Amino acid sequence: MTHNPRSAMLRAALDAAERGWCVFPLRPGDKRPALHGESTCTYTGDCAGGHLKWEQRATRDPERIRATWWHTPYNVGIATGPSGLVVVDLDMPKHQGSKGSSDAPSGAATFEALCERAGHPVPDTYRVRTASGGEHLYFTAPHRLRLTNTARTIGKLVDTRAWGGYVVAAGSVTPAGGYEALSSPVAAPLPAWLQSILQPAPRAPQSPSVAVTTQSRRYADVALANEVRNVGTAQPGERESKLFRAARALGRLVAWGDLPRHVVEQALQEEGEAAGLSAAECRSTLRSALNWSIAHNQTSRRDAS
Repeated sequence: MTHNPRSAMLRAALDAAERGWCVFPLRPGDKRPALHGESTCTYTGDCAGGHLKWEQRATRDPERIRATWWHTPYNVGIATGPSGLVVVDLDMPKHQGSKGSSDAPSGAATFEALCERAGHPVPDTYRVRTASGGEHLYFTAPHRLRLTNTARTIGKLVDTRAWGGYVVAAGSVTPAGGYEALSSPVAAPLPAWLQSILQPAPRAPQSPSVAVTTQSRRYADVALANEVRNVGTAQPGERESKLFRAARALGRLVAWGDLPRHVVEQALQEEGEAAGLSAAECRSTLRSALNWSIAHNQTSRRDAS
């Protein structure tokens, strides 16, 4: 039975759900969601009341899980936010072993050094070895705090997944290798010292007029929907450039405070992956375009007024 991919993936999905984690299907042998994007939604079935994204459709219901995985060996995604998780993603250096890069520290080494500087041991928690040889460290998130994804906030090759993010569950298999649980069967609480690094700084209070705020938000919502649609309808060969232009356009609204950055990143990341780009391609493109746009638009509205 363990040699049957369908049975193995079903067992992996049920195992994650038994831990209290919300799962959704990834493409067989892949890390991308198997669910449709907003641009191709037929607004039927689960989406009859409006398009539901993978984070909203993730479930712990054993019957729904059996119905989904019974006929197809989908890989298993864990929606970290709804699961109450913060997962620290420790990557391996790219092209490790090539000239000039073999000595680059891994994400695990960077995280270990950070723990040492903080005066704490590397936390003993549920771990998963990734297909690339990296590791995922699972922590339970504080109930009072809604953390979102981060990229390099902790250190190089160290990202985190929380609300708006997902990880590939143990038992999933890709052409690069499988995902394997390594150690403690229990996810430990997120350490306080690590939470202090991940917790966003409070925003300065602002008091724009209600009319201006309402108008700005309405425009921002329409702009976001239009740019997401542009990415979703992009043709092969232009998807990455459409994603880059969308992020550049929306970055100014992030800089002006009309849209939260994590909302823009999540919407464009999901649509980019649904359009056929890899998760890594989307993250890299979004980070570059948003950083540039935010940096160049932080004062433009004030200067124009």
